[in-house]
Amino acid sequence: MSLLWNRTQTTKRGPRPRFTLDEIADAGIALADEQGLDAVTMHAVAERLGTTKMALYRYVPGRAELDAVMLDRALGQPPDPVAGDWQTSLAAWARLVYERYLARPWSVELVQRPHPPGPCELAWFEAGLHTLAGLPLTGGEKLDALALLSGQAISIVRQQAFASTPEHDLAAALAPVFAERSSSYPQTAAAFADAADGGREGALRFGVERIVAGLEALARDRSDPAGTPVS
Repeated sequence: MSLLWNRTQTTKRGPRPRFTLDEIADAGIALADEQGLDAVTMHAVAERLGTTKMALYRYVPGRAELDAVMLDRALGQPPDPVAGDWQTSLAAWARLVYERYLARPWSVELVQRPHPPGPCELAWFEAGLHTLAGLPLTGGEKLDALALLSGQAISIVRQQAFASTPEHDLAAALAPVFAERSSSYPQTAAAFADAADGGREGALRFGVERIVAGLEALARDRSDPAGTPVS
């Protein structure tokens, strides 16, 4: 945990350190960007930095700690909140989360592993919770709302990692089946035929809009007895 909160500092014992934790994280990130997360090992990171694996352990005790500083470094600080009502701001937050993960798709693997959130990840929590501050929700419900939105973003990024156009590829794969057996799957065939070519952008927008609408309905149900909407 202390590594995440002091990653720009160097260690204090022994000879003057050659690297900061941010520099080590950047080396791991570069490897993940170029070759994928499987290529990131303590040995590979050390080699990229021009040092030895044993020397690297002086800075990070193991792979779990390396993953933690890489993830926090990759997420970075959230942008300034988008102006507008809470619905607009929350939808924009979800979109920004998606864009940050999409820039480095391997980060969705790290964020879903058990880990203590670092300062940047907590800053994203803080930004999201700020948009929900005026709603009649418990703290747990607000965290669940952010989990739903970030989960939607992560699921779309994960699909993109396997195929650049997953919806189109699936429709193409099913076309011969529907051509011969559409009567066996009439609803599915009709849905694919009617689906707009929105791709992952459409799927992200649809999911975020539905989650935000659900939160809005819940807030309305918990509004004052006169039924004044929560803004």
